[in-house]
Order: sequence, then C-alpha cells, then structure tokens
Amino acid sequence: MRSVNKVILIGNLTRDPELKTTTSGQSIVTLGLATNRQWTTSSREKRSSAEFHECVAWAKLAEICRDHLRKGMLVYVEGYLKTRSWDMEDGTRRFRTEIVLQDMIILEKRKGEGDDFMPEGGEMMNGNDGSDMAMGGGDMAMADEGSAPAGSGDLAANIDDDNMF
Repeated sequence: MRSVNKVILIGNLTRDPELKTTTSGQSIVTLGLATNRQWTTSSREKRSSAEFHECVAWAKLAEICRDHLRKGMLVYVEGYLKTRSWDMEDGTRRFRTEIVLQDMIILEKRKGEGDDFMPEGGEMMNGNDGSDMAMGGGDMAMADEGSAPAGSGDLAANIDDDNMF
C-alpha cells in the first residue's frame, strides 16, 4: 500500500536562513517558519495559536533561500517530514522532526497593491501583450493580472531526493 509524506505551509520566517556546507561540499540551509491558526469558540471568543516549524533546504534551493529570504517574509513551502536522531554526550538520545523543502515561493506583497503578490526584489513591467511580467532572481515569468503569485517559478527550485543524504 502507498503512503504519503507531504507538507505544504504558508507562513512567516522567524529568522534569517543560515547556510552551512556538509563535508562533501553540499549546501544546506536551515530556517524557521511560523504559521498561525485562528478560530472562534462556542462562546464566540476569538482564539489564535502559532505553530513553529524547522525547515531544511539542500543544494540549489538552499542557496536560493540564503540569497532571497529574510526574517518576517511570507513564503509558501512544500516538502516532506524527516525525523533525525543523535546521541548527546550524557548518553540521551535526541530527536528532531524537520520539513525538508522541495519547493519554495516568496509571497511578498507588491508595494501599493491590494492582493497581488510578487517575489521580493522584483519589479513589475508591462509586457507588449498587455500582461504583467515579473522580474526577479534573473528570470522572467509571465503573470496575468489577478492570477497566482507572479513569478512563482522565478525562485522555486526542486531538489532531487537521491542527492540529499
């Protein structure tokens, strides 16, 4: 029987990404992500809670995260759960469950716009056909007015799982 291990989150970064390199030269970045949940109780009292997630990105996606993400930014991330363990000096075993990122899209709002989103550092240009073009990260992507996040392919990267560990 098949199983599924997939995580999709939209949240704010709790700290700047921290890039490290493995002994084999592979780039790895760690970052924190906060998501919020709001609900109303049966007595009509509004409640909210925050959940904090540890995320890891490898290879090219790690470098993209280091270059383009900053604390407080709103991002979409997609990946899978991975639990790792290690032994402490006192003999206790520690566990940590992380989200290994496979895709990331920056969802920063454009300055002076309503609900449209744009990759951070990008600028909007009007294309010859009347559509908007998002410039960011050195790539160009077409975006219809009012469509999904502009330039979502600009800063997104997929990781080959075979090269991660």
